[in-house]
Amino acid sequence: MAKQKIEKTNAARLLDRAKIKYELIPYMVDEQNLAATHVAEQLGEDIATVFKTLVLVGDKTGHIVCVVPGNHEVDLKAAARVSGNKWVEIIPMKELLATTGYIRGGCTPIGMKKRFPTYIHSTCLEHDAIYISAGVRGLQIRIAPADLIKFVGATVGEISQMMG
Repeated sequence: MAKQKIEKTNAARLLDRAKIKYELIPYMVDEQNLAATHVAEQLGEDIATVFKTLVLVGDKTGHIVCVVPGNHEVDLKAAARVSGNKWVEIIPMKELLATTGYIRGGCTPIGMKKRFPTYIHSTCLEHDAIYISAGVRGLQIRIAPADLIKFVGATVGEISQMMG
């Protein structure tokens, strides 16, 4: 069976231009379930290696990006502290596309409309590779955490906690 050609996303082209090694991994999208847990199941990977990208807004800095493991939720107090804000909150879903250029389930820290301060949870360093969205639903980028951190200029920190 012929391997289907995977359409490169803007995020993938930016990584190509920077000569950063990565792999594009397709998965089946369930429009009713865009959760990272579903993505991890589709990939057959540990949820701790599948990171989700969340966009927040702070009282001092404006927008910030938090990249956290799929089984975590952003700790708003910790994210505020790390980013130099008194408070932060997740932006309303209806603002995501206009702010980042990406939709829910396809948001990636690579190649947003503007470069926002980016924070990634420290557990990323426990893995040889992590998965992040490639910028569209149904496609993940497998990348070495150090390469991602360097490329997006991310700060590594304790910005999330395990979900319930």
